Amino acid sequence: MKSSRISRRRALAAGTAGIVGAALPASARQNPDTTKVQGPPGREVGARSPFEKPVRTAFSPARTATFTPLQDLDGIITPSDLHFERHHGGVPAVDPQQYSLLIHGMVERPTIFTLAELKRFPGRSMIRFIECSGNGGRAYRLTTPTAELTPQQTDGLTSTSEWTGVPLATLLREVGASPKARWLLAEGMDAAVMTRSVPIEMANDDALIAYGQNGEALRPEQGYPVRLMLPGVEGNASVKWLRRIEVADQPFMTREETSKYTDPLPDGTARMFSLVMDAKSLITEPSYPDKLEGHGWLEVRGLAWSGRGRITRVEVSTDGGKSWQNATLDEPVLPKCHTRFRLPWQWNGGEAVLMSRATDETGYVQPTTAELMKVRGPNTQYHFNNIRAWQVGADGVVRLAGGAA
Repeated sequence: MKSSRISRRRALAAGTAGIVGAALPASARQNPDTTKVQGPPGREVGARSPFEKPVRTAFSPARTATFTPLQDLDGIITPSDLHFERHHGGVPAVDPQQYSLLIHGMVERPTIFTLAELKRFPGRSMIRFIECSGNGGRAYRLTTPTAELTPQQTDGLTSTSEWTGVPLATLLREVGASPKARWLLAEGMDAAVMTRSVPIEMANDDALIAYGQNGEALRPEQGYPVRLMLPGVEGNASVKWLRRIEVADQPFMTREETSKYTDPLPDGTARMFSLVMDAKSLITEPSYPDKLEGHGWLEVRGLAWSGRGRITRVEVSTDGGKSWQNATLDEPVLPKCHTRFRLPWQWNGGEAVLMSRATDETGYVQPTTAELMKVRGPNTQYHFNNIRAWQVGADGVVRLAGGAA
C-alpha cells in the first residue's frame, strides 16, 4: 500500500496490465530471469524475503516498549518476532530446567510445578489479542489538526497470537483453591517483580498458564518459559516470566495497581481494576505515510477487537462521521481476538476523513474522542479506545486527524 511498492489498490487504479507494468520501479523491471539462476539451498531456520523488512520500533530512548507494525501486516496473527513487547525491568534469561511455579495461599495443597509438570496437564490453544492499557495515548491527546503518525506509532501496542498452555482453572482445582477465594496475585521474575491482583472469576473463564506462542515456545520478551495469559484484559496483568500465584479473598493493592494502572477521573477519583479492554477499531490502510495515487476504487482495511467478546459490526465513514457504511468482517471472527474488516471506497481526488467504529457482542459501541474525553478527562493514562480518524488531502497524502472524531 505504500508508494514504494505495488499494491492491489494501485493495480486497480492503474486499470490495465500495461500501465501497472509501467508503474513498476526500474529495479524490478531490470531483474534477470530468475528461472535461469538456481536459488540458494534451504535453511534450517526460515527467513523473510530480503524485500520485506517489517520491524518492531521503540519510540523512546529507554526502549521499554517496542510497537507492532500494524500497517505492514495482513490477517490477524502477528508473527512472534513482531509481537509488541513491553517490560518494566528488562527481559530476564530463565533456564527452563530451573523454572518453577508456586501456587499457594487459600489452597488445600500448596504446590510447586516444574515446566515439565505443567506440560503434563491437558493443554489448550486459543487465538487471542493482548493490548497494553496505555495503547493509543498519542491519538487521544492529539491537539493538532493532523499529525504524521503511523498506526504503529499510535496503536502498535496490540498483537494477536495463538497461545498454548494449561488452563489456570485446571491448576486451581489441582491445588484445591478455597471456594471463599476471590482474588489471585500473579508475580513475575523480572527485575521489577511485576505483580498484579486478578479477580478469580477471570481464572475460571479462559485464562492460561501459557508456554507456547504461534506453534513454538514463548519468545523471551513474551515471558519465556511461562506467562499468565488473561484474554481481553490489559496486557500488564498477563504477567510474564510467571513464578508465583497466591490465592486470597481480597486484592493485594500492589505498586502496579495503586501508583500505576488506575484511571484518574475528572472529579478527582480514579477507577481501579479497570482490567477489561473495551471495543476498539483502527484503519490501517490507507494511513500515514500512504499517498493515494490515481483516482478510483481502493479498499479501506483495518482491525477491530474487544476484550468483552466478539466484534459484531464495524462501520466505516469516509466523510468524517456524517454517514456510515457497514464493513465486511473477515472470518474467523473470534472472541477477544483481532478481527479484519474491509470496505471498498471510490476516491474522487478530493479531501476526505476516514473513520471506523466497532460494536461488540455486548452492544458496546466504540466512542468518539469527545465522548471518551467527557467521561475520562484529559489526564487519564489508560484505555484509549476512542475513534481514530485519517485525513486524506487533495494531494492524496494521508495523516492522522486530531479532534475529528
